[in-house]
Amino acid sequence: MQKNLTNGNITKSLFLFAIPMILGNLLQQTYNIADTLIVGRFIGTHALAAVGSSFSLMTFLTSIFLGLCMGSGTVFSIRFGQGETEKMREDVFVSFVLIAGITLTLNIVVFLLLDPILHLLQIPGEVYAMMKDYLMVIFWGIPAVFLYNYFASLLRALGNSAVPLVFLGISVVLNISFDLLFVIGFQWGIKGAAAATVLSQYVSGVGIGIFAMIKYPYIWPNRAHMRVRKGVLGEICHFSLLTCVQQSVMNLGILMVQGIVNSFGTAVMAAFAAAVKIDSFAYMPVQDFGNAFSTFIAQNHGAGKTERIRLGVKSAVLTAMGFSAAVSVVVFLFTEPLMMIFVSAKETKILQIGVQYLRIEGSFYFGIGLLFLLYGYYRAVEKPGMSVVLTGVSLGLRVLLAYVLSSNPALGVIGIWVSVPIGWILADLTGAVYYFYLKKKESGCGRIRQS
Repeated sequence: MQKNLTNGNITKSLFLFAIPMILGNLLQQTYNIADTLIVGRFIGTHALAAVGSSFSLMTFLTSIFLGLCMGSGTVFSIRFGQGETEKMREDVFVSFVLIAGITLTLNIVVFLLLDPILHLLQIPGEVYAMMKDYLMVIFWGIPAVFLYNYFASLLRALGNSAVPLVFLGISVVLNISFDLLFVIGFQWGIKGAAAATVLSQYVSGVGIGIFAMIKYPYIWPNRAHMRVRKGVLGEICHFSLLTCVQQSVMNLGILMVQGIVNSFGTAVMAAFAAAVKIDSFAYMPVQDFGNAFSTFIAQNHGAGKTERIRLGVKSAVLTAMGFSAAVSVVVFLFTEPLMMIFVSAKETKILQIGVQYLRIEGSFYFGIGLLFLLYGYYRAVEKPGMSVVLTGVSLGLRVLLAYVLSSNPALGVIGIWVSVPIGWILADLTGAVYYFYLKKKESGCGRIRQS
């Protein structure tokens, strides 16, 4: 199904387009939850800590080419809004070659530098070997994750958010099935959990690529489009590299926080690993709503529909704030039962730390909800550099405050937890001030032109 977001009821269009993306990312989280749940229950606490720390590292690595794909998707959305199919075909060729090359280079580098990376993350000795075994398998799935995210971004730019959900759903079912078979049935341990994830990722990545080529031949480049012109490469790089920087800086900050968490020992690592899964699951819908909002803004920006963009911003903010408030209440009330999905009731120390983290973070989900909208908006209106600035404010303050506050004996690990919402809120204020500055500037220019 292909959907043009430049016409029709705004709120309805946003919801219908966002719902498959939200469901898809919830399924994506199931990859990691399946690993965490099965590993934590059937292998042990050290394995849970290893998989949890690996998740932070993999999130950072995949964010590099995920950002590239998102940036290219913005270009595709603008082209779709403009009705420029021929230009889009050239954009598809250039972006695919660029991002595939970066992905393969990244894949080789992480294999070669795995030991230095693990030392940098301050991985405790009792977890080190397990985490290395897990990552040596999971790294083979990096090309598959690139394929899925590239073609998912392309299809969403055309208004099709349903097909990526279908392929991801198939992949998730396979992942859980392979987890049960490899970890419980074959007793392959942590390597089995990694192998299950990698195999399922290739199903979704290759499958969605084949579908896109068959179903949408009119946007697929032929020989005439297989060239790299300076102007096209420059535009793709402008969007893709800045979005890549935004995504990777965001996840680099998270990775640095993971390093601080690791310094507090295995119990804190295990609690953080479980709590972050719940945290990510809780605000993932509003993150995907922000990405859907970005496609909506980009298509309308390409079509020059300024008033529709203004109304879309109002609708999206109200929706995101309402959802964030509801999720905050649920997480705050059911924190301990949620933690016990991943952690045995007898692990009282781990449960206590996880509950503490979630109650602090969960009270401020409105902050991350608004921030996702700001990221998407600035990408779509051809100001991806502002998304980088907002990420720098949010993550820079988070890392700085985490180091400073956690070094205070009176706060300890609580200092890490409180630094996160502070970073969100200050980034929101920065983005909002700049948004109203731009509106005022545009209004002033309009009055000058009329006179």
